[in-house]
Amino acid sequence: MTTTPEGLPVAVIGAGPAGLAAAAHLTERGLLPLVLEAGPVAASAVREWAHVRLFSTWGELIDPAAEKLLAPTGWTRPDAATYPSGGDWAEQYLQPLADALGDRVRLGARVTGVSRTGRDRIVDADRERQPFVVHIAHAHGREERVFARAVIDASGTWSTPSPAGASGLPALGEEAAADRITYRVPDLQDPAVRARYAGRRTAVIGSGASAFTALASLAGLATADDGAGTKGVWVLRRGISGSTFGGGSADQLPARGALGLAAKAAVDEGHADAVTGFRTEAIERGTDGRLVLVGEDGRRLDPVDEVIVLTGLRPDLGFLGELRLGLDDRLQAPTGLAPLIDPNQHSCGTVYPHGHRELSHPEAGIYLVGMKSYGRAPTFLAMTGYEQVRSVAAALAGDLEAADRVELTLPETGVCGGAGLFDDPAAAQADAGGCCATPEPALVQLGVGKPVTAESADESPAGGCCGS
Repeated sequence: MTTTPEGLPVAVIGAGPAGLAAAAHLTERGLLPLVLEAGPVAASAVREWAHVRLFSTWGELIDPAAEKLLAPTGWTRPDAATYPSGGDWAEQYLQPLADALGDRVRLGARVTGVSRTGRDRIVDADRERQPFVVHIAHAHGREERVFARAVIDASGTWSTPSPAGASGLPALGEEAAADRITYRVPDLQDPAVRARYAGRRTAVIGSGASAFTALASLAGLATADDGAGTKGVWVLRRGISGSTFGGGSADQLPARGALGLAAKAAVDEGHADAVTGFRTEAIERGTDGRLVLVGEDGRRLDPVDEVIVLTGLRPDLGFLGELRLGLDDRLQAPTGLAPLIDPNQHSCGTVYPHGHRELSHPEAGIYLVGMKSYGRAPTFLAMTGYEQVRSVAAALAGDLEAADRVELTLPETGVCGGAGLFDDPAAAQADAGGCCATPEPALVQLGVGKPVTAESADESPAGGCCGS
């Protein structure tokens, strides 16, 4: 059978925020989207962290093209200045948007492979004239293939969290200890989950916003009537400096800055001890069932009851193996985008807007957007994804002038020195370079809730590209 791209839909993988926004922009451009969602409902991944409050306001979480699509349905726009939870975002915006798209969204449709029709990744002949073929697995084992003129992969990274092991591989014993390890921020409002952590000692491995949220939640539990004895152990691969807790008051997203300050308060008030320069090599189970974290340097931490691993997320690239992707060797992000988001190169936490050119690959017509476009890099914002899909949809429609136009100004993080991915504990001192100056690292003693020189963590970088 011969199939040509003309008249075929654009396959959009994932019915999350970026995927649904992509469908809205494609619709606005007169192109036909086909959204393929692996979960049983739209925004399935977002619903898994329904209890977590976003640090972006409603005004920053609603895509303009999506809002136009929703307007005729009688949809009511939430207060732009308020902060929704993940559950609010899913129920009050993402689900109505999926409903408005109707049968252009297919649920329970897991993409298992993408290729060019009749061409594996080796074959050059007539390649770009062939449409994409997308293989789908449905419930109960049914398989299907659909053809597409282009593919927008907005499947995200939620399903593939990074392990506790500092090498990028699971620590020795990590899989065997799975019954006491979670890779998500726990919902401490759920009675069963709350009972799991109340009065217990929990290690939190990670240094980003999710780790801040977990530490603040555990601190809140420690002060509750039913949480006496709750203790956090914050495990960091580097030292503590002025940027460890985020941008604080210098962050142009106030709620994001407040997360870091809440984590700092958890340490300052003794609800969490911080262990710095610790790279987890093994997780051992004691005779009492508790877990002992063992570092690459031989250090052994005191036993903990639970471990929360929040070391980042990574993309699932397996089903794209027959396509010719151009990905950065380190971040697994598009090569045009990687220099803008690589914390080994990019000295400030702020990422500049970008579009179809930075997201393009050697294989024309395939785009990774949303969180998946960042590969293993952190600090992704929903509005970044909205700008990405606006540009990509314009490019697919042939409007390169609009596709190349920047229609977004992103808020600065107030953080320099990257985003905490420099694993060398001494690398915290490198924060003083680049565009901003930050304080010397403030080391934290084991068993002491407050940094030795805590006042240094109160200082925020100012001036240059970070602003204040």
